[in-house]
Amino acid sequence: RDLSIIATPPAKRLSVKTFVRQHDEATTKEAILREILRGGQVYYLHNEVKSIEKTARELAEAIPEARVIVAHGQMSERELERVMSDFYHKRFNVLVCTTIIETGIDVPSANTIIIDRADKFGLAQLHQLRGRVGRSHHQAYAYLLTPPPKMMTKDAEKRLDAISASQDLGAGFMLATHDLEIRGAGELLGEEQSGQIETIGFTLYMDMLEQAVKAMKAGKTPSDSLTINAGTEVNLHIPALIPDDYLPDVNSRLTLYKRIASAEDDTQLKELQVEMIDRFGLLPDQVKNLFRQTSLKLKLTPIGIAKLDAGESSGRIEFAAETNINPFVLVRLVQSKPNTFRLEGGHTLRFNLNMSSIEQRFNQIDQVITELQKDPNL
Repeated sequence: RDLSIIATPPAKRLSVKTFVRQHDEATTKEAILREILRGGQVYYLHNEVKSIEKTARELAEAIPEARVIVAHGQMSERELERVMSDFYHKRFNVLVCTTIIETGIDVPSANTIIIDRADKFGLAQLHQLRGRVGRSHHQAYAYLLTPPPKMMTKDAEKRLDAISASQDLGAGFMLATHDLEIRGAGELLGEEQSGQIETIGFTLYMDMLEQAVKAMKAGKTPSDSLTINAGTEVNLHIPALIPDDYLPDVNSRLTLYKRIASAEDDTQLKELQVEMIDRFGLLPDQVKNLFRQTSLKLKLTPIGIAKLDAGESSGRIEFAAETNINPFVLVRLVQSKPNTFRLEGGHTLRFNLNMSSIEQRFNQIDQVITELQKDPNL
């Protein structure tokens, strides 16, 4: 998707200088006095109605120059309207309030906001509250007051770091992406994930979404316990891996495992083999086994085989609910070779064959799959 961002501020608008400070009476008094002495007004945000009157009294006693008034959401509509009108017309210069001002009227002369217990607010909310000041050409200030660090959560510290680092005009989009990362939703437009969604992954989410859409198109109710078709489960009891001594870097190994598992056909697997030989040298036997096993998985998945398990002398094939194997072919195979093949429960085919070596195992399984795919009319 294309994305357009309006990041150009109005003419002569200045960014709001933001300070994160541990709660301190001296800092609060200094910030309020500086704003009052330059003829401005102050928002003091205290988001607890039960103690807001007490906070207002303490401010009025500590700062005699301050004309303090209170606003909160439990006031009557008429009373709240009167308070805001008085503050707008500069009859008072300090408004002790709750988050009711979050989407309030513009007060161009109010250019300092002090937010008590800023650690309790969300990132978007802090940005919105900070936007209540700096509505004119005057320099505005936002003070985010916090308790001691031990009383704050890790996420609260991340939010405060993000808001203090994003002081430029038009920083809202950057803050929104920070908020997504902190809450674990990952990137806005990309595949790279961050946060808790990493445990699910973008690809798995898209698979689940696709299944839900298909279910709805078929007139079914999407199940909340969707089973993800990750292809045929193949276990040949052979070493099929990328050894540490071949590729020591863990991240590179994980990346290659993901690329091998995500290959859609033998051509892509061949290209990966060529790339690995070019980068890391000739493939060890374990890596060759991994590629052959993945190739076998790609062959088995489309024909509706859910699981293949094979050892040195026996193996079993579990068929998916929707399989392309013709039941007549299956029955005919079991009847023609009863000592080698037998059915269990209608969904599982057991076979006994000599598969002592790895090469024999792959060859015998190929022959079994070929037998299962024969034309029933022949």
